[in-house]
Amino acid sequence: MSTARDLVIVALDVKPSRPLERGDLSLALAGAETYDLLRAGTLTLDGDRIVPRPQPEPDDRLLHEAAASLRRQVPYETLQDWLWRRGNGLTSAYLTALEQEGRLTWERGRWLPVRGGRPVLADTPARRRAACRWAADEPVLLTLAAAVGILDEPATTEPGITDDATLTVLAAVHDAVMELEAVRQRRAIEDAAFANLWRGV
Repeated sequence: MSTARDLVIVALDVKPSRPLERGDLSLALAGAETYDLLRAGTLTLDGDRIVPRPQPEPDDRLLHEAAASLRRQVPYETLQDWLWRRGNGLTSAYLTALEQEGRLTWERGRWLPVRGGRPVLADTPARRRAACRWAADEPVLLTLAAAVGILDEPATTEPGITDDATLTVLAAVHDAVMELEAVRQRRAIEDAAFANLWRGV
């Protein structure tokens, strides 16, 4: 299992401190994939650029897709650009994967705005592994969860993380989530101004 899969499971299992946004979670999932590919030696960071390395492809299907989609021409893609590109629709991709693997079913209700139902996790080793990692306060998982609102306070770093590349990835996720929130707020203001304009006509 991957950090991204663990993050999705935690997002489904743990009551969030605020309503989760699919866009936020997708960005964090892209960051989780980056962390796992870093750890596997599939990529390195050169400043803010992602540099692919000739390592064996990951066994996990979605991580394999992530590795295969890395830009391999100089100048390499920036970490921020990668998070936005890879993160597009990534929450739905992970939910679909869990469903296809028999680890997730859907019931009527409202939680995430996909499939119109409430996701229900099966009691699987993958779920127990994610729960153990969460209970152990694994710092990368906690930091990613905080960035999307599963925890009370967003954070760019957590005690116990000393690797510069990992810290760079986590900070980039935090910045991307904040940027997306700023876009949402700007659109809300613009929509309100437009509505006021029409009321005044």
